[in-house]
Amino acid sequence: MHSQLFAIIDVETTGGGISGNRITEICIALLKDGEVIDKYTTLVNPERDIPFHITTLTGIDNEMVANAPRFFEIAEKIEEFTKDAIFVAHNVSFDYNVIRGEFRLLGQHYNRKKLCTVRLSRKLIPGHLSYSLGRLCNTINIPHLNRHRAEGDVDATVILFQRLLSLDEDFSTINSFLNPRSKQATLPPHIPTEQINELPEEAGIYLFKNQKHQVIYAGKAKNIKKRVLSHFYDKKTKEYQLGQETHFIDYELTGNELLALLVESEHIRKHYPKFNRAQKWPATTYQIISYVNQRGIIQLALGKTKVLHDSVGTFYNKTEAIEKLEEICETFKLCPRFCTLQSTSEKCSHYRIKNCEGICEETETVAAYNLKVQAAIQSLKENKLSFAIQGKGRTQGEIAFVLVAEGQYKGFGFFDRSEAICNIEDYEPFLKLQQASYHTHAIIRSHLKKHGERNVVYFEEPIRLTAHRIKAIKKKSPKDNIFSDWR
Repeated sequence: MHSQLFAIIDVETTGGGISGNRITEICIALLKDGEVIDKYTTLVNPERDIPFHITTLTGIDNEMVANAPRFFEIAEKIEEFTKDAIFVAHNVSFDYNVIRGEFRLLGQHYNRKKLCTVRLSRKLIPGHLSYSLGRLCNTINIPHLNRHRAEGDVDATVILFQRLLSLDEDFSTINSFLNPRSKQATLPPHIPTEQINELPEEAGIYLFKNQKHQVIYAGKAKNIKKRVLSHFYDKKTKEYQLGQETHFIDYELTGNELLALLVESEHIRKHYPKFNRAQKWPATTYQIISYVNQRGIIQLALGKTKVLHDSVGTFYNKTEAIEKLEEICETFKLCPRFCTLQSTSEKCSHYRIKNCEGICEETETVAAYNLKVQAAIQSLKENKLSFAIQGKGRTQGEIAFVLVAEGQYKGFGFFDRSEAICNIEDYEPFLKLQQASYHTHAIIRSHLKKHGERNVVYFEEPIRLTAHRIKAIKKKSPKDNIFSDWR
C-alpha cells in the first residue's frame, strides 16, 4: 500500500445537478509514498453558459473558458493520468460522478477505486463540528489558498490526505474503506457510519435531517436500514443532493406498513420536507354542506375545499360525493333543485330522481320539507363507521392499532396483548391523536381494499336506516357493507 498511487482530484462545474453538471476546471495531483510526484490542471470549456451564481463563487466566467480545451480533448490525458491510481477527493461522490458523467457523454466508461477525505477525516480526526474543506482546514491549520478553484482545493486536500495517511500508518482504515463491502465511498459525506449501522431492519419511518436538524425527507419502509441505504446507492441527481444535505437520520418503529404510511404522511404534513414531492400539497376534498336559503328552505350543496371542515359529509372524490348527494335526495324524497343537483330555478327535472314532493312548485310546505332534510343530515351522521384496524406491534407482546371514529381517522397507538380491549373507549388511553386528511383517508381506504375485514374490529352502534337504504346495503358484499364509507 505504501507504493500505491493516489490521484487527489477536484473539479469546478457549471452546477445543475449530477446529470447536468459540466466541468469548467479540473486539477489532479498524483501522490506516491506520501509525496506529490506530478500534477495536471486546466480550465475546461463546458460547451454551455456558466451561471452567474457559479461565476460569483468560483470566479470562472464564460470568457475565461472560451478558448480552453473541451472535455473530449483532455479525456485521454485524464484516463492515462489516473489509470493506476485510487481516486481521492473531498466529498468524492461529487467529483467522481461528474467525471464519470463526462466520460459517459463520450460513450466511454470510467471506473476507479475511490476514497472520500470527508469520511476518512470523520473516522481519523473525530469530534469536529464541520468537515467542509474550508472549515476543516481552518480548524487543523492547513493553508487553503485560492478556494473554490480546482488547484487551490487540491493543494489543501493533498495536505489533509497526507495527515490522514500519517494517522493510519498500517492503512487499516483506508483498506476498510476500499473494501467493496464497506460501501464507504457511496455513503454521503456528513453521516457517520455508526448512524447507518444502528438503523433497524424493521418496519417504520425514517427522517433525513440537515445540519440544522430540519427534516428534509420523510420515508417509510418495511426494512428501514435497507431502504435508507438504497437512497445512497441511487445515482439520480435528487438522491445525490438528498445525501449531500443529510447530516442526521432519525427513525421511528411502527411495527407494520399501515402505521408506517400514516406516520410518514403526518411527518410530511407537519414538516413539509424539501425532498418529498408526493403528499406535500393538500388534495381537494368535497363536502356536503347545508344552509338556509331566502325562502327558509334548508338547502344541500357540494363544497370544494382543501381543508377538512366539520361538514355533513366529507368525500375524497367528486363522483363519490355526487353519488351520495343523489342517494339521500332520492331516499328522503328531497328536491334535486334544492340539493344543487341541477341549476334550473324552476320545477326540478332531474334525469333520474323523480320523487320530489313539490317543494319547488310550492305544493309542499317549507316546514315539512325541512324535516326531511334534517332526517337526511342525521342519517349521514349516524351512518359514519367506527372501527379499529389491529396489526403487528413493535415487539412480540404488542399490538398496533389505527382508530377511525364516526368515519374520521383519529390516530394510532400500541397496547400490550394482555390488555382487555373491548370497546372504542378502551383504545383511548393508548391513542396518539393525529390529523385526518385526504392522504390518511386514501391510505386506510387502500389498506381495506387490499386486506378486507382481516384484523378489523368495528363498533356496532344504533343505526336508523330507511327501507331504501337497507335494501341498498343488502345488495353489497359483506366487505362493502362494513366499509361502504371507505371505498
